Amino acid sequence: MSDDPPSLLQLTPLNPTFRDDPHAEFARIREHHPLYRDDMAGVFVLSRFKQIRDVLSDRTMLKGPEKSEPAALLSKRLIEQMEHDPERGEQRFYSILFMDDPDHARVRGPLAKALYARAAKCKPLIDAIVHEKLDAVAARGEFDVLADYSIPVPIDVIGAILGVDIERRGEFRDWSEGAIQILNPLRTPEQIAHMERSTHAIAAYIEDLMAARRAEPRDDLVTDMVRLKAEGADLQDAEISRNLIGLLVGGNLTTSDLIGNATYALLTHPGELAKLKADPGIINQAVEEVLRFDPPVEITARITPRDMEVGGCPMKARQQMISLLRAANRDPDVFENPDAFDISRKPGPHLAFGGGAHICIGAPLARLEAQAALAKLFQRFPGLRLARPDEAPPKRTLPFFNGFQRLDVVIA
Repeated sequence: MSDDPPSLLQLTPLNPTFRDDPHAEFARIREHHPLYRDDMAGVFVLSRFKQIRDVLSDRTMLKGPEKSEPAALLSKRLIEQMEHDPERGEQRFYSILFMDDPDHARVRGPLAKALYARAAKCKPLIDAIVHEKLDAVAARGEFDVLADYSIPVPIDVIGAILGVDIERRGEFRDWSEGAIQILNPLRTPEQIAHMERSTHAIAAYIEDLMAARRAEPRDDLVTDMVRLKAEGADLQDAEISRNLIGLLVGGNLTTSDLIGNATYALLTHPGELAKLKADPGIINQAVEEVLRFDPPVEITARITPRDMEVGGCPMKARQQMISLLRAANRDPDVFENPDAFDISRKPGPHLAFGGGAHICIGAPLARLEAQAALAKLFQRFPGLRLARPDEAPPKRTLPFFNGFQRLDVVIA
C-alpha cells in the first residue's frame, strides 16, 4: 500500500479496495494524513473528529459551490447543474444544501418550523406504514430489506407528510434514484439522462401540487409552506419547490440506507441484537450507534470564507474542504474501541448528520423512522436472519453515499 494519501475519488465504492475495507484506509488517513490537499479533486480532505466538528460548527464557513476556487472539481460538477434565473441574470441554487446566510436562514427557518411540527405528530403515521410493509412480506418467507422495506417506508412517510399521491410511490422511488445523481460527480451518460428525466418530472409534480394546495388547502406540509408564503414569509416558489423535492429525494435515500445498514449491523452482531430484543427501550441508543458505526452519508463540504488556518494548515479564501464523516465517527481519540458495534455504548456525539447551521434538516424524522422500522422488524420477525450469511451483500455504487444495493433476509 502506498504511503501517499488517496485522491478523494478513490474513496468511493467504485474503488473495490476501498469498498471492501473502507475503515482500513480511513485509519491510515487519520494517522498519517489527517488533513491533506488532494490536487486532483482540488480540495482539502479532513478525517479527524475534532477538526471536522470545529469546521462544521464554524458559521462563517461557506456552502455555495459557486463560491469555491476554480480548482474544486466537485463544485464545478455541481455548478454544471445549477438553474438559470433569467430575472437575476445569474445562476444560483435554491436548495438550502447550497445556500449561505442570509438566504440560508431565510429559507431554512420556515421550512424547519413546518417540518418539525409535522414530524412531532407523525409517529402514528410511521407506525401504520411500518406495519403495512411488514404485513406485505410476512407470508413470503424471504424478502429484500431494501426494496421491500427500507425504501418504501420513508417514501410513504414523506409522501404522506407532503401530501403527495401515495399510489405513485413507484414513480417517486424512480425519481429519487434519478435526482440524487446530481450529487454524483462521476455520472455516466445513462445516469445523466435518468437525472434530467427525474428532476423535470418531480419538479413539475411539486409545482402542480403547490398550485392545487393554494386552491384547496389540506392538512399537509405543502399547504403549510404555501400558506407561510401567503402570510408574508420571504420565500420564492422555486425555493419552496426545490426544498420540498430535497426532502422527498435526499431524505428517502439516506433514511433507507440508515435502516438497511442498521438491519445488517444487528444481524451480523447477534450479541447486540440480543441486547435490543431483551430491552426494546434502548432502540434510540441503537439507532445512534448505527449512525456512528455505519452512517449513510460519507462526506460534507465547506468553503473557506477568508485566508485562514485549519488544524495548523494554512488555506486561502475560497478553498474547499471535504470532511470524511465515516472516518471521523471512528476516531479513536474520541470513541473508545471505535470499530466495535456496541448499542450499549454511552451515547456520545457523532457527525452522521453533519453539524452547525447546515446540520441535516431531516434528522429528527429519520431518527423516528429508523427507530420504528427497526424495533418493529425484530419484534415481528424475531428469528430474522441473512439469506446468505457467508456472502457480503452488494453495496450501492453512488459515490459518497453508504448503503446496500440489496439485503436478502429469511423469516425463520
